[in-house]
Amino acid sequence: MTVDPDPKQTSTRVPGLMPDVPRQGGFGPLTDGAWSSKPYHHAAASWGAAQSVGRILLRQRELGRGTHSMFVMNHPTGYDCPGCAWPDDTKLTLDFCENGVKHVTWEMTPKRVRPEFFQTHSVTELADWTDYDLENQGRLTEPMVYDPDTDHYEPISWQAAFDLIGAELRALDDPNQASFYTSGRLSNEATFLYQLLAREYGTNNLPDCSNMCHEASGRALTASIGTGKGTCDLADWEEADALFILGVNAASNAPRMLTALADATRRGATVVHINPLVEVGSTKTIVPHEMVDMALFKATATSKMNIQVRPGGDLALLRGMATVVFEAAETDPTALDQTFLTDYTAEFEAYRALVAATSWAEITEQAGLPEAEIRRAGEIYLKSEKTIISWCLGVTQHEHGVDSAREIVNLLLLRGNIGRPGAGPSPVRGHSNVQGNRTCGIDHRPSETFLARLDEVCGITSPRQHGLDTVTTVEGMHDGSVKVFVGMGGDFVMAAPDTTHTAAGLRSCELTVQVSTKLNRSHLVHGHKAVILPCLGRTEKDLRAAGPQGVTVEDAMSMVHISVGKRRPASANLLSEPAIIAGIAAATLPNSATPWQWYVEDYDRIRDVMARVLPGFDGFNDLIKPRGGFRIPQPARQRVFLTPSGRAEFSLAPLPDVIPTDSDVLVLQTMRSHDQWNTTIYSNNDRYRGIRNLRELIFLNEADMAARGLTEGDFVDITATSKDGSLRTVRRFRALRYDLPKGSAAGYMPEMNALIGIADYSTQSDQPLMKNVQVRVRPSTD
Repeated sequence: MTVDPDPKQTSTRVPGLMPDVPRQGGFGPLTDGAWSSKPYHHAAASWGAAQSVGRILLRQRELGRGTHSMFVMNHPTGYDCPGCAWPDDTKLTLDFCENGVKHVTWEMTPKRVRPEFFQTHSVTELADWTDYDLENQGRLTEPMVYDPDTDHYEPISWQAAFDLIGAELRALDDPNQASFYTSGRLSNEATFLYQLLAREYGTNNLPDCSNMCHEASGRALTASIGTGKGTCDLADWEEADALFILGVNAASNAPRMLTALADATRRGATVVHINPLVEVGSTKTIVPHEMVDMALFKATATSKMNIQVRPGGDLALLRGMATVVFEAAETDPTALDQTFLTDYTAEFEAYRALVAATSWAEITEQAGLPEAEIRRAGEIYLKSEKTIISWCLGVTQHEHGVDSAREIVNLLLLRGNIGRPGAGPSPVRGHSNVQGNRTCGIDHRPSETFLARLDEVCGITSPRQHGLDTVTTVEGMHDGSVKVFVGMGGDFVMAAPDTTHTAAGLRSCELTVQVSTKLNRSHLVHGHKAVILPCLGRTEKDLRAAGPQGVTVEDAMSMVHISVGKRRPASANLLSEPAIIAGIAAATLPNSATPWQWYVEDYDRIRDVMARVLPGFDGFNDLIKPRGGFRIPQPARQRVFLTPSGRAEFSLAPLPDVIPTDSDVLVLQTMRSHDQWNTTIYSNNDRYRGIRNLRELIFLNEADMAARGLTEGDFVDITATSKDGSLRTVRRFRALRYDLPKGSAAGYMPEMNALIGIADYSTQSDQPLMKNVQVRVRPSTD
């Protein structure tokens, strides 16, 4: 793959990044095998998933222990899946999915990356490896420090590593010269200690993966109903009459959601999927734990209707559905829940006027849909007594993502679909504990209420100045205001936008610290000094002074439950994430009154402190003892709206123009393949989209291909124009026909992150515009 970066940059390759040459497998396994693309007509999950699980267990040499892991994953006496945040169904004996097995076996691999590996391979050599090959080396076994004289990582003791990090942090002129990033896998206990470390140190620079995914949802829900979370739980999903699913690829990103969708259609609920691509999970499924259906090959529909909206056109579609409701209210007094609107909402009449002023011509043009199709969706909503609207990154990763999520709430408010069973907003979070991270303090814009309580309980003085998010952290690296980067999990350089720019920023840091389970690209794109700290995985036993420990996580529906690892650690020299944080804190804050080591001897002590700081966590250690844990109280669920007005606020956003002014420009959305989780790539296949042995591709509408003189499989160059006018190009990607709206395109991240400039972020949420990349596609010239 060849990338042409911002013309201001002098080199196309930052040390540590892969060479900029085309690869059929992209960042996945190297391959020269035949590639193929054909439609997938089978049901989601089903025997395809079962066969995939078997291959995974055999490939990772974990047939026995891997099979056993399925019986303890997502169960009260076992460990939580480190994949998605879909809630555990306590009624199921087997509550796992194909992707969950991938996550667990990838972590449980018997392969090891020992010091001898780093003695053999320099960082410069490893930079030429694919990201798949880096992770596929196995589990890291002990702390390592980069030696610039030899270009190798060398072993370092835990205490020496902590001392090095502490010395660098203490030497900074300003605590805000450090940034503390976290991915969504960090436990609640580790999260609380991590944010406590940052704030006692003196900064709110706490970027996280939410900054790139659901930041828009949190801001929208907070503005509309006074909470940054959805109000629904699984019981609501089991009771809803209608479910609208926007911008979600359930089969790959939240596979256990397929059970809820199949159950809904079987009991007569109407399920509507709204997405530019008709994904397999939005058509039919055979859930593997339903043994009779598996034996009979009996599929269950997962939708009544699929609506292929234009990328970014969700707000227009929702506005059209609201128009249908208001039109019906002219003759039907039950179309609007007038009592609820009067007693609990603000700005209703202003919203009514806004909808009336929006023409059908505007709505259909921006949604990219005929009026009849939008009206049909509106009629489904009108007929439903209890409606849930669920959404994911297809809604949030746009310039107007906050407005779109607020329009979801607007529509729900019209018929009182909030604060009662079977109804409400229900965002689909991706990473396993990304919602818990935010609950427990990972927030670069913390509230005064939270900081005041934290200070009172923990005896510190937190900074009040807002900190840096993901985008501004990268900008800070470039302007020299961020000198130390600590990454608590994840692969920052591959997850962030503008790969070359992000890599150059990391290389300019004085120190980069990566807490990881496996080798990844961010270990090679390092600062002047660099440390790798290997941690326990969630599947592994965590033995501390008080005995075996468990950690908690929060799912996408505010349920908090405990996770207890069962496996022998990959190395005797691994530490848990809480222990690593405590070690860094003790070395960084030698005069701290916080009993860091005492906390991590027994995690009950951390939870006791959390119970005094976090609303709804009173009696935390007792709350997690019952099967399934506990649900954090949601005031909005009780129709208590913690907004300035004390009411649910209608949003009055104008209809955005989501159509490029130049007809030659296509709107590209980046996404994951099915055999991928975030930046971790398991293979070059994407079963549900019918792809084998190929990742450097772009899906195009057939008419758009014809207009550019392209045939199936042709090599194309893709050029994106950034908000700042700079151009970025990736070369020799294959063009493939796909059923998606004219004027739109799709391709895989992280390969296509190179097209997203650092200036390409939403002014509403500060999220990178990963679902709205404006590109031109041309036949390759070489």
